[in-house]
Amino acid sequence: MSTATVRLTMAQALIRFLKNQYVERDGVETQFFAGCFGIFGHGCVAGVGEALLQNPDFSYYQVRNEQAAVHAATAYAKVKNRLQTFACLSSIGPGATNMITGAATATINRLPVLLLPGDIFARRNVAPVLQQLESSQSQDVSVNDCFKPVSRYWDRINRPDQLLMALPEALRVLTSPSETGAVTLALPQDVQTEAYDYPAAFFRRRVWRIMRNRADRAALARAAEMIRASRRPMIVAGGGVIYADAAETLAQFVDATGIPVGETMAGKGSLRWDHPLNLGAVGVTGALAANLIARDADLVIGVGTRYTDFTTSSKTAWQNPDVRFININVAEFDAGKHQGLQVVGDARATLEELAGLLEGYAVAPAYRAEARRLHDEWDAEVQRIYDIRLAPLPSQGELIGALNAESGPEAIMVNAAGSMPGDLHKLWRATHPKNFHMEYGYSCMGYEIAGGMGAKMAAPEREVYVIVGDGSYLMLSSELVTSVQEGVKLIVVLWDNGGFKSIGSLSRSVGLDGFGTRFIRRKDGVLVGDSAGDAVEPLQIDFAANARSLGCHVIECATYDDYVAALRAAREADRTTVVVIKNDRLHGVPGYESWWDVAVPEVSESASVREARAEYEKMRAQERYFLE
Repeated sequence: MSTATVRLTMAQALIRFLKNQYVERDGVETQFFAGCFGIFGHGCVAGVGEALLQNPDFSYYQVRNEQAAVHAATAYAKVKNRLQTFACLSSIGPGATNMITGAATATINRLPVLLLPGDIFARRNVAPVLQQLESSQSQDVSVNDCFKPVSRYWDRINRPDQLLMALPEALRVLTSPSETGAVTLALPQDVQTEAYDYPAAFFRRRVWRIMRNRADRAALARAAEMIRASRRPMIVAGGGVIYADAAETLAQFVDATGIPVGETMAGKGSLRWDHPLNLGAVGVTGALAANLIARDADLVIGVGTRYTDFTTSSKTAWQNPDVRFININVAEFDAGKHQGLQVVGDARATLEELAGLLEGYAVAPAYRAEARRLHDEWDAEVQRIYDIRLAPLPSQGELIGALNAESGPEAIMVNAAGSMPGDLHKLWRATHPKNFHMEYGYSCMGYEIAGGMGAKMAAPEREVYVIVGDGSYLMLSSELVTSVQEGVKLIVVLWDNGGFKSIGSLSRSVGLDGFGTRFIRRKDGVLVGDSAGDAVEPLQIDFAANARSLGCHVIECATYDDYVAALRAAREADRTTVVVIKNDRLHGVPGYESWWDVAVPEVSESASVREARAEYEKMRAQERYFLE
């Protein structure tokens, strides 16, 4: 065994190791880290900053907000099907804690991102240093301990030689299909600069094999039996279908068996929108077609889904008293939900093997015909909403329709929060697995622009359209500057509806009149709800001027026709373009046989709240436990 060593600082060793990590799946090797996003501060500039300067082949990208850096890395990993990502660097203190929201977003969505927050001095003698959180209970605590619950793996590197153990563990988690998420390595600023004689072998090119785990044969056989015995089976396609690159396999499985499909937020695009057995979104933000089939299904085949409350309509979607579940998932944790049959394995490999066991099987012709009819009826409903011409301001549905038509079949649409995800989940006609890029695991306001930048960096050959509401834009628009600086062209579509449209609608549904959700000045010293109508003064926010000041090309629209023309012009622009249009705040897309459990006060002096509580109790009675 070679005893050769190389003397490096801990930070230099870190970067040298990261740039030599590769992953391989299906015979294709990819360099795992595309580079590093970050902002320098006293907690990292002399350590990792120096190491990045000495390694120009490991690209460094300057961002404006550390949270945005993590969002961009998360979006990049999503487009790359978790086979490539970024490291995200920060200084200590607020720079580090800015990344916590991003870490939660990555972990909840099961997407790999490496976080490298600077940390307080390991040698302690100069404590308390600038931005240090002091504890009377321990000297071994810092704000970076806050990353623990939102990280899949967490470590603090208090000695340079600890990298030898920590980095392989970090990569094991980052490259795991079942355990991946945010990995945090807290880096004390003094230790970053300390030198150690590292084994030269530590820096050799290493390839992490991404295996397509095969399901247990007995479980597969039982799944085939359950499918053959069912009369009204349905598939719920989740993000695991897309991450496993199993979209084509799913289409072949559906064509052979005739089993219809409902899609989750993460799984939308698993089948093309025009596949006759794609019934669209399922659940709270679902299509009428998928939700009607779900209501009476006697067997649910979940493929790569974690069954969030939006997918299950808070456990009210499946009302057949005899419904059972088959859960195909690479993670045992998710495969065990709803007391279903656990089929733990890679989505593509499992569907291929299950198809072989089901050779000759197909659903009854009448059931397949029913599913196709519902698909066609839903397609007509989508077109009806696309064709609405609301005045004086356009509806959100028609803005979605125009963008869907004008963006082109190869584009990527990015969104995350507000009322848009629900309407997009219902209405967007997805043309390929990456066409619908929705961060809805955490529904993090502010993800949109940073996520769009990450998506564009991952797929520079595609146009990337970012849909952002006025509320999210005001939270995190800073990465428009980064996109201009780096020449990462985005088409940002800003829909201004004068406040928090989604929560305004939810507020009205629980009897609260949209209180505190509009962007208005106080009336008689208080904030008012929607019943105040026009008797309030809206805030005059010039989003166009703001985006223009950040270096973007801006197109302002007054009408629907202006908006269509702007989308066409934006494709021809040479830099990030922001299209701004006002849309109607109150007009929404129907719920289509779905419900979401949002608790309403049990007692209230408000008649509207009491009325909402009565409806809540009626619907909550439909929630189910799945025990068989």
